Amino acid sequence: MEPSNDVALDIIITNVVSVFRTRCHLNLRTIGLEGTNVIYKPEVGKVLMKLRKPRITASIWSSGKIICTGATSEEEAKLGARRLARCLQKIGFKVRFSDFKVVNVLAVCSMPFQIRLIEFTKNNRPIASYEPELHPAATYRIKTLRSTVQVFSTGNITVTGPNVQSVASAVEQIYPLLSECQKTPS
Repeated sequence: MEPSNDVALDIIITNVVSVFRTRCHLNLRTIGLEGTNVIYKPEVGKVLMKLRKPRITASIWSSGKIICTGATSEEEAKLGARRLARCLQKIGFKVRFSDFKVVNVLAVCSMPFQIRLIEFTKNNRPIASYEPELHPAATYRIKTLRSTVQVFSTGNITVTGPNVQSVASAVEQIYPLLSECQKTPS
């Protein structure tokens, strides 16, 4: 990530979670009966609706709040949310697409080396924590980016953040710290 090292890391976005509002009340029973690819869950008070392209699953509440999961980019999340709004309009609701925002991005990245987790945690003590009895990864929280990085000894990392930019920045920020604690090949 640094210009002197010339290391190219592939950051693969695996899930983008977004929310939007329809600005109208939604009858969940009507959506369950007339919608396609829906699962009506009256005991929880929501409907799950799935789209094939883009591959998105939406949780729909009667208040008009909709949470979309499963997209692999922010653009795909917005396209899927708009498509869901259009499906609800076709059922007969007066849906107005509003308040769209991406709330969470999950990405994975693989370092070109393995990591000594105990050494990594000791070097970054206040921000990093490692409980091998509870979870096989060390957790590194970056408050300024509102991101969390799970570091595995294999060199794989999982990054969670509010948007794609903060996820990329988190990987850039943690790479030099990880390279200090890399395992030497035996």
